[in-house]
Amino acid sequence: MRNFDLAPLYRATVGFDQIADVMDRVLTADTAQPTYPPYNIEKMDDDAWRISIAVAGFAEDDLSVELREGALIVSARKADDGEARTYLHRGIATRAFERRFQLADHVRALNATHADGMLHIDLVREVPEALKPRRIAIERRSDSARDAENAKPVN
Repeated sequence: MRNFDLAPLYRATVGFDQIADVMDRVLTADTAQPTYPPYNIEKMDDDAWRISIAVAGFAEDDLSVELREGALIVSARKADDGEARTYLHRGIATRAFERRFQLADHVRALNATHADGMLHIDLVREVPEALKPRRIAIERRSDSARDAENAKPVN
C-alpha cells in the first residue's frame, strides 16, 4: 500500500488541518474496518443526504444517535429481555455496535426515523448567512450628486 507524507501540507497551509486529518484517517492502512451493521449513504439533493442503517432486531430504545465533535455517532446496545432462549440457528446479529460518520462543516442532522428494521438519518448542509456569497449593488451616481460633491465649500 502507498504511504503519503502529509507534513508539507501542514507546513504550507493554515486552517486546513481538518482536511489533512480526514485525508490522514482515510489513507491509514487500517484493514479492520467494521462491516456491521451495513449502511447506505444516499444523496437526496445538492445539500441533503440520508444515511440508512440496517438495525434489524433493535428497538428505538436500544438505539442512540448523537452529534459530537463534528461526527455523527450511531450506537446500539440490545437491552437484556431477561428471557432464556434456546436458538437452533441465530442469524440475526444483535450485537452492540458504534458507527461514526465524520460530517463536513455546517452539516447537521435534521431527524432520525426507525421503521421496518432500518434507521434513517436525514442530514442537511446549512451555510450561515454570514458565509453565503452576497451581491453588492453598484449605484449609479447622478450628475447633480457629483456636482454637489465637487461644489463643497473649502474652509
